Amino acid sequence: MRLILCVALLVVAIAGMSGCVMPNAPVGAGLTIDQKGPVAGFDSAAGSSKVGRAQAEGILIVGYGDASIAAAAEQGEITKIHHVDCQVLNVFGIYARYETIVYGE
Repeated sequence: MRLILCVALLVVAIAGMSGCVMPNAPVGAGLTIDQKGPVAGFDSAAGSSKVGRAQAEGILIVGYGDASIAAAAEQGEITKIHHVDCQVLNVFGIYARYETIVYGE
């Protein structure tokens, strides 16, 4: 039992140092499944007919990807940003995904 507890604490500590724990999630939790939230609002005069997405992922101590607003806007061919949302998945700090969703025209 003590060995299981030590291994679990080690996994949580490694995940916390690796960036797999998503600090920008609307609610912090050990297990986050399909959590969505706002990031920012930009130009209320711009429409929101186009959508662009960009994501970054992490597995234990390795993180990769580009979840920037610029990458999401480029993917959706957006030049005027209306607002930005995010979508988060985090499985006990072992696997995590952060997706930036940009709306605009």
